[in-house]
Amino acid sequence: MPYLKTSLVLLLSTWITLFSLNSELAFHATPSEQSTGQFLRSDSAQLGRRLALVHCSGCHLFPEPSLLDKKTWVGSVLPNMALRLGIRLSGLDPYVGQPAGEEALMRQLNVYPESPLIANEQWAQIVKYYESEAPEEPLPQKNTISISDSLPQFKADYHTVGDKQAPKTTLLKFDKNTSQLYVGDDQNALYVLDNTFQLKDTWWIDTAPTDIDFPKNAPPRLLTIGIFSPSEQKQGRLMSLNKSAENSAANVNIQHLPRPVQFTAGDLNMDGKEDVVIAGFGNNSGKLFWYNGFDPAREHILKALPGARKTEIRDFNRDKKPDIIALMAQAREQISLFYNLGNGKFKEKVLLQFPPSYGMSYFELVDFNKDGFQDILATNGDNWDYSAIAKNYHGVRLYLNDGKDNFREAWFYPLHGASKAVARDFDHDGDVDIAAISFYSDLANPQHSFIYLSNEGKMNFKAYATPAAASGKWLTMEAADYDGDGDVDIILGSYFHTMGEMSRLIFRGILSFPQLLVLTNNKK
Repeated sequence: MPYLKTSLVLLLSTWITLFSLNSELAFHATPSEQSTGQFLRSDSAQLGRRLALVHCSGCHLFPEPSLLDKKTWVGSVLPNMALRLGIRLSGLDPYVGQPAGEEALMRQLNVYPESPLIANEQWAQIVKYYESEAPEEPLPQKNTISISDSLPQFKADYHTVGDKQAPKTTLLKFDKNTSQLYVGDDQNALYVLDNTFQLKDTWWIDTAPTDIDFPKNAPPRLLTIGIFSPSEQKQGRLMSLNKSAENSAANVNIQHLPRPVQFTAGDLNMDGKEDVVIAGFGNNSGKLFWYNGFDPAREHILKALPGARKTEIRDFNRDKKPDIIALMAQAREQISLFYNLGNGKFKEKVLLQFPPSYGMSYFELVDFNKDGFQDILATNGDNWDYSAIAKNYHGVRLYLNDGKDNFREAWFYPLHGASKAVARDFDHDGDVDIAAISFYSDLANPQHSFIYLSNEGKMNFKAYATPAAASGKWLTMEAADYDGDGDVDIILGSYFHTMGEMSRLIFRGILSFPQLLVLTNNKK
C-alpha cells in the first residue's frame, strides 16, 4: 500500500554520510582498480562511484545511476537528499508544507540536520557522478507477453457502498466463516457486506482501516493506520470490533502504533497464548515488532526501522517453531526471515534485497513448483516518492526456494506501479495462476491496471485484462470464493488519492467511479 514515499533519499543519505568518515580513502584509486577499468571517465565520476562501493555495499545494494534518468536524479532525488545531509540549497525548505505537528517530530529525529554532514565539494562530486552516468530517459520495460483485452473466465460487476464522492478503499478482507466482505474506507468507515454485496453493517472508525482478522470464538480484530499520509505521529490502533459489553476484558485495544499497515497473530513463544506481529510502516521512524500475548507492555522489536509492510508466520525450517517472514520497504527494500530460536528470540536471515527505487509493495508465500517448500511471489512498484517515473524493473516476480531458504528469481512480469499479486489455481487446471494490480501507475492505460496471468506451464503465462478495470485505481485486492460455488473470485477496491487522478480518467470519457470491481469466476 502507498503508506509513504518509498524514500530513495533515505538510503542514499546513509552512504553519503559515511564517506565523511573515510574521505581520504576515496581520493585514490588502487592499481588494481585502475588496471581493471573500474574507474570511469573522470576523476570526479571515479570518486562518486568509489565512495558508494566502499561505504554502502555492506548494508544495501548499490544504487546504480541507471535506475533513474538524469532529470529525476538531478532535479528531484538529489536535491531532497541534500536536505537530509544538512545542505540547504537555495529556495528549498524541508519543512514547508508539513502538516501540523510534523515539524517538531522531524526535528527530534534530526531528519534534516542543521549542520552539513558532507563538504560542498564532495556533494558536488556526487551530483556530477549521477548526472554524467544516468541515462537521458528512463529505460524501457521489455514485455514479451502480449495482453488480451478480454477476460472470458470472469464476469465483471461494479459495486458502490455508502455515499462517497470518491472511492478511498483501504481494506478488503473476506471472512469465509460468515461469508461476509469487510470494506475499509479512508473516510473513516468499515462496511460489512454479505455475499450478494448487500450492506449488513457499518462501523464508524476514527482512521483508515488497513487490516483485519477473524479469530475463532471472538470478534474481529481491526487495525487502523492513524494518519494515511506520511507522518511521524503514532495514532494507529489495533482493536476488537465488539458492540457488546460482554467479554470486554478480552477485547483488544492497543493504541499509539506507528502507522501500522498489517498484523499477523500466532503463538510465537509457544506458551499456549496468541501473540501478534505488527508492521509499523511509520515514516522516517517505524518498526517491525511483536507483542507477547497482545500485551503492549511486553514488546519485542525485530527491526527498529521504518517500512515494515507485511508479515507471515510459518515454520520454514521445520523445527516445529513458528518463524516470521517480513517485507521491509521505505528505502531498505528487502524480504527477511526471522528464525525462531525459542524463548522469544529470533535470528534474521535476509532472503532478498533490492535497490531503494524498487518500491517493494507486497509478497505472499506459495509452493509454486510443488516441491514442498514455500516460494515467494512479490510485487514492486511503489512510486509515491521523489522519483515518480516509469521504471523498467517494476513488476511481479517469482522466487523459488531451493529447500534451504535460498531464493532465486525464476520469473518476472513487467508491470508499472505493481502493488499486489495473488497466486491461486483460478482455472482449476492444477497449476498456479496469478492476478495482479497496478496502483502506482500514471494511468496511461487504466484498463491494464488489473492483469490476469493464466499459467500455461513451464513458466509460460498468457496475460488478460478487462476494460472494466479502467474505472478505478485499484489499491486493494481480495481473492476468495465469495459466492460459494467452489472457484476463486477476485474483488478489487479503488482508491483515488486526489481529484486530479479522477480528472485524468474523466478526460478519457470515464464518468463512473465505483468502489469495488467484482470479477466472478465462471470456471467450475
